Amino acid sequence: MSDHYGGFRKLRNLLRPHRTIPEVTWSARHAWDLSPLRVLILSTGLVIFGVGDAFIIASQLGNAPWSVLAQGLSLTFDVSIGLMTFAIGLGVLALWIPLKRAVGFGTLLNIVLISLSLDLALRFLPEPTYLLFQFSYVVIGIVLVGLGSALYLTCGLGAGPRDGLMTGLHELTNIRIGRIRLILELVVLSLGFTLGGTVGMGTALFALLIGQSVAIWLGVASRSTSG
Repeated sequence: MSDHYGGFRKLRNLLRPHRTIPEVTWSARHAWDLSPLRVLILSTGLVIFGVGDAFIIASQLGNAPWSVLAQGLSLTFDVSIGLMTFAIGLGVLALWIPLKRAVGFGTLLNIVLISLSLDLALRFLPEPTYLLFQFSYVVIGIVLVGLGSALYLTCGLGAGPRDGLMTGLHELTNIRIGRIRLILELVVLSLGFTLGGTVGMGTALFALLIGQSVAIWLGVASRSTSG
């Protein structure tokens, strides 16, 4: 009994959320501090992120806010969601210029790999036919997006376009970063919904749980590489 309790305690400690982005064995000194291992971990994280986003979209229960916009634009211009995700990433990156944000290797790879992996995963994911399977897709997606985010964030090779826009606006306006994120996501969500993007229970679950998912995986990365 004590062995089972001890194992549970170890698991609970491993999954304890981390409040900041930890420095781990693969963390870079600057946004262009490249190494084969670091690039591999970064690439893996971005692919996992894209696949996770695909699970949420494939659930048909509602997308993450930026994917609502990508889906709405993809329906408007009759192109794939991945291609519109790529275009949105480039557009957001252009907004970095007046904000004087520094582009890192991870910033550029973020735009390419998430878009590609999202489109590829959507091609092969079977359509869930029952609500339970749809709900499972959302949960799997949130777990994967959290894991992917933790991997690419801990690499320290540059923020993704949306994160850079958020922090840039925070520094420019001095408005709390949580409010900046809320405003940005409400704007893109509203625009995407107007264009036909899917909003629903999956959107609400993503908004509610994604922060915790990222924090838990950051904690796993920190504790599994320490000592």
